[in-house]
Amino acid sequence: MAKQDELDAADISAVVQMALSDHVPFATIRLEYGLSEKQVQALMRKTLKAGSYKAWRKRVHAFGTRREVYK
Repeated sequence: MAKQDELDAADISAVVQMALSDHVPFATIRLEYGLSEKQVQALMRKTLKAGSYKAWRKRVHAFGTRREVYK
């Protein structure tokens, strides 16, 4: 597994964009960057403002309960 601190700024930006997208599951991020769901959540918490992070987690959770396979 890759560590967050091994990613350069461009990779971090790409991971954040993928995580914010409603169409990219955590499995795709794992395949491309080797980050687990927990690592992506930690990266998002570190990168986003607190309110943005909470809104993102709420949206991901709400989507996850409506779909069989999602983030």
